[in-house]
Order: sequence, then structure tokens, then C-alpha cells
Amino acid sequence: MTMYEIIEKKRDGKKLTKEEMEFFIQGYTKDEVKDYQASALLMAMFLKGLDEEETFWMTDAMRRSGETVDLSMIPGIKVDKHSTGGVGDKTTLIVAPLAAACGVPIAKMSGRGLGFTGGTVDKMESIPGFRTSLKPEEFLELVKTVGMSVIGQTAHIAAADKKLYALRDVTATVDNMSLIAASIMSKKLASGSDAIVLDVKTGDGAFMERQEDAEALGRLMVAMGEAAGKKTAAVITDMNQPLGKAVGNGLEVMEAIDVLKGCGPEDITELALTLAGLMICAGEKAATPEEGRQMASEALKSGRGLEKLQQFIRGQGGDDGVIRDYGRFPQAAYHRQVVCERDGFVESLKARTVGIASQHAGAGRQTKEDSIDLSAGILLKRKVGDAVKKGELLAEVMGNDPKKVELAAEEVKRAFIIGAGAVTAPPLVKKVLMSGK
Repeated sequence: MTMYEIIEKKRDGKKLTKEEMEFFIQGYTKDEVKDYQASALLMAMFLKGLDEEETFWMTDAMRRSGETVDLSMIPGIKVDKHSTGGVGDKTTLIVAPLAAACGVPIAKMSGRGLGFTGGTVDKMESIPGFRTSLKPEEFLELVKTVGMSVIGQTAHIAAADKKLYALRDVTATVDNMSLIAASIMSKKLASGSDAIVLDVKTGDGAFMERQEDAEALGRLMVAMGEAAGKKTAAVITDMNQPLGKAVGNGLEVMEAIDVLKGCGPEDITELALTLAGLMICAGEKAATPEEGRQMASEALKSGRGLEKLQQFIRGQGGDDGVIRDYGRFPQAAYHRQVVCERDGFVESLKARTVGIASQHAGAGRQTKEDSIDLSAGILLKRKVGDAVKKGELLAEVMGNDPKKVELAAEEVKRAFIIGAGAVTAPPLVKKVLMSGK
């Protein structure tokens, strides 16, 4: 077979075979398939589509294009969790300790933030001394002894994905359901866990703004996991306003600690319990997600989740004193308050605008090479549905560059829409999709 024949076949809307998909992925990974050929095929896939079987063949070929992680030495059912990205999403730092405290081994690889969404690796690096790069044996040993470990994603996992994503980014072929699912699930499947829980965001601050698109992506990724023999679930969650009240790396870790102390915002606490319940059920420590949620709630109330987070931080070289003293986190030199200009109610709080403002304050990157200010970010004082009066504090913006902080504060002000009538915030969890359902 040749790439010309494969491109021509998909251009004409015909179904590719497993062998043809393998030929393309392996050839491109090894630089035997040229960028112009890969670009042509990606555009043909984008325009003509891939069916579920083709999507799985692509996902599986991408999974095998680089290193795969072997977690077989760790007893129990290992469970992974992935979010499609949002503003203020620090759930990994809450759900992983809760699930681990209930006996579910968590061996997770996470990425860095890019654009207006944050990355778990950046957040963890706001903890002094914390190491996100570990030797494989260290990673496995921590999962065995502590019950969890979270490290940075390596370029060697699903190696084809990094090359293909860079190409999709410059050829207008990013926004395709099958290509998105293959990108996410190839990395999740290569990471070695036995089960996967997906948090698929929808709304203003999400990649999938329409709920029906988020559900379609969730169902496709659940099908990909199931086809690979992994128990998989997807939760469709609202991202029309930021999750929690903290947006920014160190600020979000502090809020995650607050949640595990039992004093965090209600929305992120509720979502964390839902996700942890699914993970505990997937790890066969609970018979149902509801029973798993109850176990997670008990781990939260008893302090076992917080204790597990402390062990995790200490195990990866971090200063676990941050749990009792937030002054050990990087501190911002400049603070700017955003106040309300009229009486009323918070009608909406645009997640994307807040995320971009946080990025502009110094908390995010525009390119992967950019450095970030781990102290920068936004603390929201009001959320959708809250009553406000003129002169009351809506948010506080912080960072180490006064010009950036000032710019971000003006953006945050535009994110708040104040109306005259009372409103109710939409439900955070919109739908749960399970394997076989």
C-alpha cells in the first residue's frame, strides 16, 4: 500500500482498514510519511469523517506509536482520570487523594497548561520542592506505598499524538470528534491504568461549547475505552463559569486543600465527590457510583483524603507544610480589586474571559515555551446567582507584574454580567455516561 492510495481512498469517503491506519501512524511517527501527505489525509479525515471502528484503529495505532506504561506490578485496579480542560479545574488534586484513601491505586500522567486552561503539572509545581519528573521506578513505588502519584506526561507516550497535534494545529483540522478522541484516548490507554473516568467540559470556558457535542465526544471516548478492554465512564459537566473560586496555579492548590479540609466551595466539592465516586466504583472498591461517592464523602469528612494529599506531596519531594501554612506558596507582589458598579445579581460569569484574564495576569502560557508566574491568578468573591451591591468586591486579581495585573482586572470586570433579577446557577453535572449504557 502507499500513502497516495490511502489519501485517495479517504478523500472519496471510503473506510480505511486497520492495516492502512497502522501504516499511516507508524510511518508518520518514523518520519517515513511526509508532512504534506499527513496533512492531506488529516483533511480528508476531517471532511469525510471516521466511523467508530476507524477511530479505534487510529487510537490503538497511536497508543502503540511510543512507550506504554506497565502498571502490572501494582496490586489492584488502577484508575485514571482525565479532564478535557476548563477554568479553575483543580479536581485531580482532590479526587486522586479521595480515591486513593479508599484503596484505589492512582498512577496518573498530566500535562501543562496552554492558553486559558490550566495544567495540573503547573499547579503541583507551585508547591516548593515538588517534583513532577520521576524515574519510572520511583513513580511505581510511590503508587505502591502511598497509593497515588501524578507526574508530567512524557513525549514518549503515544509519540504520534504530539506530531499529529502540531500538524492539526496549523492545518485547521483540530475540531474533529474522532481526531480529538484519538488524541486523548491514545495517551490514556498508553498510560497503563485499568479504568478511566473522563470529565468532559461543556460551555463558554470549554473546548466543546455545545452540550450535544460534549456528549458525543464523551460517548465516543467511552466506546474507545471499552473497545480497548478498559472500564470507562464520562461525566458531562458545566463550564459556563469557572469551577470553584480560585483560578491560577498556587491559588488552585490552596483551594484544593481547602476542599479536603471540608471548607472549600460547594460546586467543586460536589463535582469532586461525583468523580471520586465513579473512580472508586471503577476500582471495584464500591458496587455502585453512589456507594463510591458515599465512601469518598466519608474520606473527606474523616480527613483521610487530606492525609493522603500530604503523603503524596511529601513522597514527591514537596513541602507538605503548605497544607497548614499557605504563606509557603509563591506570593504575588501586586493585588487589584474588582468591585461591582451597580446593585443586582450575578447573571453570568464568563469562564473563558476569566481564564484569559488569569493567563494575562501571568498564570498561563500562549506557547509551551513561555514561563508562568505561579503566584498569579484570580480569586472570585461572587459567582452566578449571588446578590451584589454597588461597591462590593467581585474578584481580586494578583501577580508580579503591575501592568499585567491591571489589564487582567479590566478583563475580569467584563466577565461579570450583573442583572436586575435573581437567577439560579445551572447544574454542574449534566450527564454521566457509562460503559455499556
